[in-house]
Amino acid sequence: MAANSFAVPNRIWYEEGALQLEFPEGWEVVPCLMNGHSAPELSLNQIQSAFENPIGAARLRDLAKGKQHVAILFDDISRPTPASDLLPFILDELREAGIDDKSIRLICATGCHGAHSYLDFEKKLGTDILNRFPVYNHNVYENCAYVGTTSLGTKLYVNSEVMACDLKIGIGAVIMHPQTGFGGGGKIILPGVSAIESIEHFHGLELKARQEGKGKTVGMGNYIENPLFQDFTEAARLAGLDFKVDVAVNGNGKACAIFCGDAKAEHAEAVKYAAPHYATRTVPDIDVAVVNNYCKGNEAFLGMIIGITMLSKKRGDLVLIMDCPAGQVVHYLVGSFGRGVKGRHFQAVNTSRPWLKRVIILCPQFEHAMTDWLAIPGTVWVKSWQEVLDVLAQDYPQGARAAVVPDGTIQYMSQA
Repeated sequence: MAANSFAVPNRIWYEEGALQLEFPEGWEVVPCLMNGHSAPELSLNQIQSAFENPIGAARLRDLAKGKQHVAILFDDISRPTPASDLLPFILDELREAGIDDKSIRLICATGCHGAHSYLDFEKKLGTDILNRFPVYNHNVYENCAYVGTTSLGTKLYVNSEVMACDLKIGIGAVIMHPQTGFGGGGKIILPGVSAIESIEHFHGLELKARQEGKGKTVGMGNYIENPLFQDFTEAARLAGLDFKVDVAVNGNGKACAIFCGDAKAEHAEAVKYAAPHYATRTVPDIDVAVVNNYCKGNEAFLGMIIGITMLSKKRGDLVLIMDCPAGQVVHYLVGSFGRGVKGRHFQAVNTSRPWLKRVIILCPQFEHAMTDWLAIPGTVWVKSWQEVLDVLAQDYPQGARAAVVPDGTIQYMSQA
């Protein structure tokens, strides 16, 4: 399939739509799609069926009987999970168990991300939920209770409000992750509602694996022997996560599969689905890799991973599209908070690759602080697609072969 233009999804949670990328005459434009790009969106009947037939656990209404305090954890706005669509099914199950509204609270599993505002919660949960229930941010620095130590040495401190509840439910998404291989499952606990010390050790497991020559066990799509994957799975058990809901999404960020039940069991099935679903075959012999970033639009730097991989056989240009109206996510562990003040695991991306000619970043919401982290020499920052083309035209006056990745935050390169 080749054309002279291609539309990519943009601005999730905001004025969602499509960004039409028009290329000059003489260019060949090839979409680089994941296997599950066109998977149909979930129906209400499919969601209902998943709750009626949980994986490895009793039905939620049975688990909830006799419980006094319910915590519903949900991932933050850096994830595409349609929590507002899933919550009615959870609340129906709780109502059938005799749980009233005053027994329920919702907690945003922000991990080391910045706190959410009312507007963020409204996008994620809907106004009705905010009118009915208290919704809280997780505080990564305070009010966390020790619940045990994992076999990999993570001393697990979890949000004390969560631990005070006798029924814990999680809502999340099984999508690609640059350290754990896949998100979802017990990640709603670690790092989701854990303390900074626990998260610091958890993230350190990636560095340890690479130092020990086990780099292939971590990273996008790697989960079978991934120590972080093992750690967050153990963390969910230690914290007593009773029921987890995970969705997978298609190329437009819409939920297309759902898995419910025991956190470990449902996640195992979810990952079996996700591994081939998000897998993407590379486009050979390209001059320019254009990587859009959508589902995790405020973590758009993730698109660098697939973009750099695509260019490994030919010295070409990488174009990253970073278009999130709220800007990029605050990350207390790896972010920059001043010229001399950094997160505990901050590490600048400041080295190029022999096969990478140049990085061009289309970012209408340009934030100077982002250049502390994304600091590859020679990077060009622009605010419009036309400016991207103006830069590229200097090197490709006779045309070029370009591959377009619709969402570099969830796609990963695979030979499968």
